[in-house]
Amino acid sequence: MLSNILKRISGKIALSFSYQAEDIVALDLTLKANASDIEIFTLDTFKHFKECLEYHKTIESFYRVEIKKYEPNESRVSELESRLGEFGIRESLENRRECCRVRKVEPLERALRGKAAWITGLRAAQSPTRSALQTIEFDERRDLLKINPLALWSETDVFEYIKRNKLPINPLYNRGFKSVGCAPCTRAVKDGEGARAGRWWWENPEHKECGLHIRETA
Repeated sequence: MLSNILKRISGKIALSFSYQAEDIVALDLTLKANASDIEIFTLDTFKHFKECLEYHKTIESFYRVEIKKYEPNESRVSELESRLGEFGIRESLENRRECCRVRKVEPLERALRGKAAWITGLRAAQSPTRSALQTIEFDERRDLLKINPLALWSETDVFEYIKRNKLPINPLYNRGFKSVGCAPCTRAVKDGEGARAGRWWWENPEHKECGLHIRETA
């Protein structure tokens, strides 16, 4: 399916890689689809776990590819940090969303500029905010095709694929993490908690998006 979709796209395709288990599967599927004119990118928020930085190098070596880094505006980051400090993001939803906007959303806009399509590792079962996710969508705000090849996959599907294909996985998963984000905003999950319970754990589930994947609603 992915191969057939990509063959029909005219223009450059972007694949976002954020060190998640889903992302390594999406990357593997895309490379096996023999897609051309693909840019693999990540958003360097300056707040990644050191394990993610090492994993970045591991994946580049494993596939012999380059994962391009898009960084936030340094002056915007400096102003944000001087005003909120390290953990001011936990004081209000507005503060946290502003941090995500500066560190992730604005760099993403640059990463997707001029692209015809965007491949993600999103799954509908990950959270209430993603339950209506489709395999193929059109991102009207960014005027590009959004492809979510794992939209209907379960968590079990993801890890079975990784095991079967012997893919390298972020070492944080061996320490109880089920979703990986910035270090101040992510923790390992407890028994019985959902996959994204460790992301922005002080917030309500319906708020747990950083702004990269906000769906347009009528």
